[in-house]
Amino acid sequence: MDGSFLRFYIRENQHHHHRLLWEWLLEQANRMGIRGGSAFRAMAGFGRRHHLHEDHFFELAGTLTVEVEFIVTDDEARKLLELLETEKIRAFYAQIPARFGVTGPN
Repeated sequence: MDGSFLRFYIRENQHHHHRLLWEWLLEQANRMGIRGGSAFRAMAGFGRRHHLHEDHFFELAGTLTVEVEFIVTDDEARKLLELLETEKIRAFYAQIPARFGVTGPN
């Protein structure tokens, strides 16, 4: 099946409706019927301001990124992106063409 690999880059302490945004995003995708999603916490990284964030000090808690990713149909990707637009959520994302399926016997 052809579709998209859709990845969002969310600050780990970013909230929406009093929920961590990465949790809210996974919940919304699940409600929409998307078959799966995952969230991964970054160990280190930098963004548009070129400031390096690393997970070394307690006082840096909340400054790293959580990657939330889905492998979806193009229609599901469109609906999820429209939801973020409707909710006025600002988040960086990447949408990459993907071919997906399941190997092995039924």
